[in-house]
Amino acid sequence: MNKGDLVNEVAKVVGSKKAAEDAVNCFLDAITGALKKDDKVTLIGFGTFSVTKRAARTGRNPQTGKEIKIEAKKVPKFVAGQKLKDTVAS
Repeated sequence: MNKGDLVNEVAKVVGSKKAAEDAVNCFLDAITGALKKDDKVTLIGFGTFSVTKRAARTGRNPQTGKEIKIEAKKVPKFVAGQKLKDTVAS
């Protein structure tokens, strides 16, 4: 499922594709904004979105074999909730 498919599914409930697209975009913007502020977004039963800090490390260029330095950075993280895990497992 991609974003367009998700909009179509929401439109079935909302009744309008434009309203569904606005709702999906608002939802994604809210999560993105919260993560940008280093906040956690917890959706009970679904999962938790958070930001994790990845430490600097040494990597290797696969084409040349030369070592390169990879800088530290923040990355988004998602941990599935128990209800989602149970639903997918069954």
